[in-house]
Amino acid sequence: MKLPERYCEAMKELLGDEYSEYLESFQKPAAHGLRVNSMKLRSSDFCRISGCSLEQIPWIENGFYYEDACAPARHPHYYAGLYYLQEPSAMTPASRLPVVPGDRVLDLCAAPGGKATELGARLAGEGFLLANDISVSRAKALVKNLELAGIPNLFVTGERPERLAEAYPGYFDKILIDAPCSGEGMFRRDSRMAVHWETAPPGSYLEIQRSLAEHGFQMLRPGGMMLYSTCTFSREEDEECILQLLDRHPELETVPVRPYEGFVPGFCGLSDAVRIFPHKMKGEGHFLVLLRKREDGAAPAAREEAEEPIISGGQLPEGIRDFLAHIRKDFSEGGFLLERDQLYYLTPGMRRKKGLRYLRSGLLMGTWNKNRFEPSQALAMALRKEEFGETVDLLSDDPRTVKYLKGETLEIDSRTASGFPWRLVCTDGYPLGWAKASGAVLKNKYCPGWRWQ
Repeated sequence: MKLPERYCEAMKELLGDEYSEYLESFQKPAAHGLRVNSMKLRSSDFCRISGCSLEQIPWIENGFYYEDACAPARHPHYYAGLYYLQEPSAMTPASRLPVVPGDRVLDLCAAPGGKATELGARLAGEGFLLANDISVSRAKALVKNLELAGIPNLFVTGERPERLAEAYPGYFDKILIDAPCSGEGMFRRDSRMAVHWETAPPGSYLEIQRSLAEHGFQMLRPGGMMLYSTCTFSREEDEECILQLLDRHPELETVPVRPYEGFVPGFCGLSDAVRIFPHKMKGEGHFLVLLRKREDGAAPAAREEAEEPIISGGQLPEGIRDFLAHIRKDFSEGGFLLERDQLYYLTPGMRRKKGLRYLRSGLLMGTWNKNRFEPSQALAMALRKEEFGETVDLLSDDPRTVKYLKGETLEIDSRTASGFPWRLVCTDGYPLGWAKASGAVLKNKYCPGWRWQ
């Protein structure tokens, strides 16, 4: 790979004697990683059922390296949302933001969802995640990945940061900003990034990075934490951007993150920040810094919330209630939102704000049309096998599993039929989607846009 000359000069100045080691890292292949979805299962359980040869990523509890021959994207477990394919270093930011169940969490630049799915999983169904991306087309991919992961307590928006800041001043407990950047840390993984760097070098992103950091600060509650990350090496985009934010807001302070021996302290005196270099660790380049807003300042008044037509389960149409009766899950603590023909479930404390563009408002349960309820793909992924009364469980190596994922009709033992037609189709005990039984035939209801290609 031919690296831009100006970039090489900047890296020589940044790394000094280590520059030759950095260049040598380009002779090694980029590592492939997958992150186990803790909403679905423990890492130890995944290792037991996985057919792949896996190696623990030492600084990520639920992260593993895999070999090319493993092809995890072509396995039914991928379609069950058991893991997310992610570059190993890119797992670090979400792992170092200390999210706990009950937090209000914002992922400001969330698409395609690698970090958001981990943040949502760590909420364990309590509190909520607002995953935003200014690009609505990218946000659609974000919706799919969050629903595949089975995250129930989510909002997905396609908004500008300033509009979110107006709606949510001093509101969030935890915020992640994985800022757009010049991508210097990804040159080995994608040589096109090096070509793009020539036309969009580090200075091209400073305005948006400063804006994201500033609006993130505005949405952080006193005592809350915000993690800023990039996949670049540029001081301008990394330490200098954060030092300017700290200068503007003395109530912000840096916080050390959980250490690892390969992490390099930040430059420019920002020693609590972390740099990841490919010649130091088995991963690509990254930067991250954790910030906390001191509690000595009052939070600004929150903007008025929308008057949502939230209804209880008992107020739902009879056809919906009949379906929900087959789910062994308590929906009484939250509320339902029936908007046009779509039914959402909102966990306690979830309320939308006026004037924002929401692509998802809680867990999409299904559609109610012409007095018929059709359960959603998102609902299937948010359930456990034992939470639904009627299931069809196929082994992952059963040819019928891939047939189902391709949208084909299946045959079942009609002796197991009941009067209720809906079936939750699973593989190795983990839900894949819906089917509708008619005698010995299972009519496929798997989401067409998700099918095995």
